[in-house]
Amino acid sequence: MPHVIVSPCIGVKDQVCTEVCPVECIYDGGDQFLIHPDECIDCGACVPACPVSAIYPEEDVPAAETEFIAKNRTFFGL
Repeated sequence: MPHVIVSPCIGVKDQVCTEVCPVECIYDGGDQFLIHPDECIDCGACVPACPVSAIYPEEDVPAAETEFIAKNRTFFGL
């Protein structure tokens, strides 16, 4: 999974990340946005756009936020 959106997005859902994504792989997951792991091209455009610093490459997700890796996969049925 190239990028993962973690807890700071919950309840905020600023749509700037969705606007800069060239492949439109960021979806509304209810309480937060989620990145489709098979559609993301790992361009990183969303990372600096996020006003709450909630987007990380999967390998850089903070230890306290790793549950969001599974949350993304589960949401998209992977």
